[in-house]
Amino acid sequence: MPERARGEDRELLRRYHRDGDTAAREELIQRHLPLVRSLARRYAGRGEALEDIEQVGAIGLIKAIDRFELEREVSLATYATPNVVGEIKRHFRDKGWAIRVPRALQELNAAMSGAIERLTGRLGRSPSIAEIAEELKTTPEEVIEAMEVGSAYSTVSLSAGPGGEEELDPLETIGDEDVEFERSEHRAALEPMLDRLAPREREILRMRFEEGLPQTQIAHRVGLSQMHVSRLIRKSLSTMREEMLRAPPGASA
Repeated sequence: MPERARGEDRELLRRYHRDGDTAAREELIQRHLPLVRSLARRYAGRGEALEDIEQVGAIGLIKAIDRFELEREVSLATYATPNVVGEIKRHFRDKGWAIRVPRALQELNAAMSGAIERLTGRLGRSPSIAEIAEELKTTPEEVIEAMEVGSAYSTVSLSAGPGGEEELDPLETIGDEDVEFERSEHRAALEPMLDRLAPREREILRMRFEEGLPQTQIAHRVGLSQMHVSRLIRKSLSTMREEMLRAPPGASA
């Protein structure tokens, strides 16, 4: 950041923290929204609208401005970056399901909302599965599978770039946790819900979300139609979600 801009930020921070000038705070927010948008774009394509991710990032920016200490030697942009990234990561971790979904279906699911909006405006009605598939250059079966992602959303690596490659962000320099701890917690939380399902439904979920098999292959293995498999997956996920919502925080089955 140019020295002049850093000096302007310092003056605005001084006016806000020492003089209580809320107009200075608002100006700081507007000056650093491009930073928020830049960071938010790194997390696009994960089942959330970019505008929503930007709004979450803006909360992190506001917190950084409010917490900034004038004695700090770093610039506001440097201080705000991990705050913005941290707020976005917390948002995804709070919303994400612990069931793994193939990346291709996550991307298809993320693209569907825009396709449905375009088709609805063009057709003057809600589009059919076949029309959505044609718009997205895919098959109706894949559209149906992608729709399930909305019920079984799983956060992908939040440090992955748009092409899937890993990028280093400022939070990673602070240290991280062993992902197996979080996975163990997820497995412990889901196990009681899985135990309440019929054996066939548990096996179908295992093939779908552990092996990553498409519904057509699962249907062939269990001797059912692909539509029946799709209905069983949706029913099982709905049952598990209802069980999780009914269970009080910290309760174990």
